[in-house]
Amino acid sequence: MSRAIISLNAGSSSIKFGLFALEAPGPVRTAAGKLEGVGLSPRLTIRDAGGGLLLDRTWAGGGDLTHEALFEDIFSWASDHLEGREIAAIGHRVVHGGSRYAAPVVVDDEVLAELDTLSPLAPLHQPHNLAAIRAIRSVDGDLPQVACFDTAFHQGRPAVATRFALPRALHDQGIRRYGFHGLSYEYVAGGLGAVDPALARGRVIAAHLGNGASLCALHDGRSVDTTMGFTALDGLMMGTRCGALDPGVVLYLLSQARMTPAAVEDLLYAQSGLLGVSGVSSDMRRLHESAHPHAAEAIELFTWRVAREAGALMSSLGGLDGIVFTAGIGENDPAVRATICERLAWTGIDLDREANASNAPVISTPASRVTVRILPTNEELMIARHVSAVLRAGGTPPTAPRAATPSHSQPGAQTS
Repeated sequence: MSRAIISLNAGSSSIKFGLFALEAPGPVRTAAGKLEGVGLSPRLTIRDAGGGLLLDRTWAGGGDLTHEALFEDIFSWASDHLEGREIAAIGHRVVHGGSRYAAPVVVDDEVLAELDTLSPLAPLHQPHNLAAIRAIRSVDGDLPQVACFDTAFHQGRPAVATRFALPRALHDQGIRRYGFHGLSYEYVAGGLGAVDPALARGRVIAAHLGNGASLCALHDGRSVDTTMGFTALDGLMMGTRCGALDPGVVLYLLSQARMTPAAVEDLLYAQSGLLGVSGVSSDMRRLHESAHPHAAEAIELFTWRVAREAGALMSSLGGLDGIVFTAGIGENDPAVRATICERLAWTGIDLDREANASNAPVISTPASRVTVRILPTNEELMIARHVSAVLRAGGTPPTAPRAATPSHSQPGAQTS
């Protein structure tokens, strides 16, 4: 019997998933879906590979439905849709793998317990990633589940890129820069290698711009530096997250404003970013539509921060050969891309306005010294590829090897 994989990306109120047939040379998506409104009125929509609607179901008044019950419905649908295939494994996006997990790992009790300890470092994501694993265990405890980590792609960066200027003992305890969005960057690095091998070997900044946003400096397809650090709160301004912040602000909020740690966490993760600055929305599309001056200010700050951080990553790379935009804003917002490129025009970027307006794969002119591309990301496919590799290898040992100690080497001279 042929086999299939389900890739899951579980959040607090929504779960994105993909169904992939295990084919040669790799997984092929046959369907994708989204479960929204978990805890309220759940709605499950599933579409085939061509975008055709296969299922649209709402549980009116289903706020008390458990994750287990919802996953049972997904599995029931998948079984009918598999056409004779069996589900071989479930792959999960798990945001934080800490300093230990540098590769996907089959989840057992020990792994799950260790990943639980990292939940304070990714409170918006990690608990929900792990809740999905537990829910599926209760539905089918024998089904292999593979955790694929957003931090893993950034393992192997130069050691200097992982350190804070804090006492060494704290670094040794795990307080260091990890980096996130790794599954997206890994897919983009591979995709760039397929469509533009010469650029992929050079110095590239990948811009994952969405509700969560970060930049990654890539050299020869490997992560050299990135804007997110100890948590997914660092770096760029995001939909509701503040990004990089003077730590003195946090001390002030705690000591002078008398806010509780929980209130500060909620402020920085859920009330800041585009939403906090604009007072209108965390959705860039709504900000473009709004006539409120604060909406325009929020967009301006977002693009300023992206350009500013890109300049820092150019230093880590020793130059710049290309920029690749990806994720919701990066792939679909010509105005934001144009403004960022205008701020970086000093690097030699010459934007093709018509290509940018049509979201073309290449949006720089032939005369541009820096190539600018749009490359859609696909984290679910990246997860499926990882799970497929684990299955081919007979299953990764539950205690995956620790990451290799990063070297202190820098990229050095590269192609122009």
